[in-house]
Amino acid sequence: MEHSFSLIEILGLAGSLSLLAGWRLYLCLLATGIAMQLGVLPLPDHLESLGVLANPWVMGTAGVAAVVEFFADKIAWLDSAWDTVHTLIRPVGGALLTLAIIDPSDPAIQVIAFVLGGGATLLAHGGKAGTRALVNTSPEPFSNVAVSTVEDVATGGLVLLALNYPSVAIVIALVLLALAILLLLAARRVLRRVFARSDDSAL
Repeated sequence: MEHSFSLIEILGLAGSLSLLAGWRLYLCLLATGIAMQLGVLPLPDHLESLGVLANPWVMGTAGVAAVVEFFADKIAWLDSAWDTVHTLIRPVGGALLTLAIIDPSDPAIQVIAFVLGGGATLLAHGGKAGTRALVNTSPEPFSNVAVSTVEDVATGGLVLLALNYPSVAIVIALVLLALAILLLLAARRVLRRVFARSDDSAL
C-alpha cells in the first residue's frame, strides 16, 4: 500500500537526509536506495525521482564510496583532508537529495529546496569537519576512531528511522539542526582559545 506523505513528513524527511548528508553523504544515498529496494520506502508520485537511488549502479557506486569513506574517516588528518575535498561535494549532493524529495511541480519551490538543502548539508558538514579537526589534535588515535564510529552508527540509524517513520523525521531534522549549530559554536570557541594562546606565547 502506497504511503501518502504529509507536508510535515516531506519537510522532515528532506531536512533529516540533507543534514545527515553533511556527515555521511554516500551512506545516506545507499541507505535510501536499500530502503526502496526492500519496499521500506514506498514512493508517492511526487517522490518518484528518488527512485534513481535504487538503481543498482547508483547503489553500487554509493556503496563503494561509503566503504572508502568509512576507512578514510578513521585515520587522523586523512579524515580532515577527506572533509576538505567534500566541502563542495556534500552540499551539492544534499541539495540534489532534497530536490528529489520536494514536490518538483513548482520551479520556485525547487530553487528554494535546492538552496536550503545545500545550506543545511553545508552547516552539518561544517560542524562535523570542525569537530573532527579538534579531535585530531589529540595525540592518541582512539578518540578519532570512536567519534567516527558514532557518526557512522548515528547516520545509519537516523536515516533508517526517518525513512521508516516519516512522522518523526521533522523532530530528527530539528535535533540535527540544533546539534550542527552547537558543534560549530563549540569548535569556534575552542579555535579562538587556541589562537589566543598562540598569540600570548608569541609575545
